[in-house]
Amino acid sequence: MKMIMAIIKPAKLDAVREALVEIGIQGLTSGEVSGFGRQKGHTEIYRGAEYSVSFVPKIKIEVAVSEGQVEAAVDAIKTAANTNKIGDGKIFVTDLNQAVRIRTGETDEDAL
Repeated sequence: MKMIMAIIKPAKLDAVREALVEIGIQGLTSGEVSGFGRQKGHTEIYRGAEYSVSFVPKIKIEVAVSEGQVEAAVDAIKTAANTNKIGDGKIFVTDLNQAVRIRTGETDEDAL
């Protein structure tokens, strides 16, 4: 099992969710986060004053998948989240040692 974590632009959340559903991924977790990478933030103008925004708003999604779904899921996220502009985000894949469905007690891939 693998855990896929992706940091994407907020406007791309629905496109990524739809792409994952199309390949058979049954669920994901998302949350609002903020941070910066190569962008180093940006400047905005508010009421005539320019100020620097150090942390850019992003969406973090997490998806637990079986080994066989990893490449398809990464490709789906990469394709759906891509705008060819700076700040599109990143995808991280890590090992997932154990999963337990609380309601039924199913474990590992049965819990996914």
